[in-house]
Amino acid sequence: MDNLRLYNVVVLMLNCVTGSVVDPLKCHDFFGVRNLVTVEDLFRSRVHLGHKSTVRDPHMVPFVFGSRLGIDILDLEQTVPLLGDALNFLAHIAFRGGVILFVSRHIQTVPLVERTALECGEYAFCSVWRNGTFTNSSLKFGAVTRLPDTVVFTSTLNNVFETHEAVIEAAKMSIPSVGVVDSSCDPRLVTYPIPGNDDTPCAIDFYCRVFKEAVLRGKAKAKELQSLSLEQNK
Repeated sequence: MDNLRLYNVVVLMLNCVTGSVVDPLKCHDFFGVRNLVTVEDLFRSRVHLGHKSTVRDPHMVPFVFGSRLGIDILDLEQTVPLLGDALNFLAHIAFRGGVILFVSRHIQTVPLVERTALECGEYAFCSVWRNGTFTNSSLKFGAVTRLPDTVVFTSTLNNVFETHEAVIEAAKMSIPSVGVVDSSCDPRLVTYPIPGNDDTPCAIDFYCRVFKEAVLRGKAKAKELQSLSLEQNK
């Protein structure tokens, strides 16, 4: 099994190379972010705890492992690869200098979300969403406005039952999104849905830590390759 893993790693590395140039888009894990997440980490952070089974969204059924005492338990075996995909995507956006917007309306975790955006040099919006911010930005702001390259939702809900308006507007404007979807959420409009607990502070803290790490690794890799290119051209 160890030899097979080594073989798979070598194949993935070779697939990253086009001629003599490394192509990040052809690498399965160019930034090494997929190994940031394990089932044990998610379990300790209570990511598996969903909402009451009575408020389960029917589109979340494939991600529900079961229920206990009336509470949905989310399948962490599915969350791990989906979160890995989301982290890899965020790292690629950061690597290419894209604008990342963190969005949340969960009052208890707003300071954490805003601090995460600040620490990785990106943006956060945790106030009441104004309709048309994405879909009618030129009229709203009186000028041509650059929209974010991706939006990260630590919760895709605006309140207990309503989907956040920014989720809908991002989908309308073809802005890719990363979003934590609890058992009561509709995952269909989120580009990279992450099945998980969306309101427990320790779970949000875990998401923010790995999101920040993915963004910082993407930016660090961009600087590393830029420095290497400058040295080669001397």
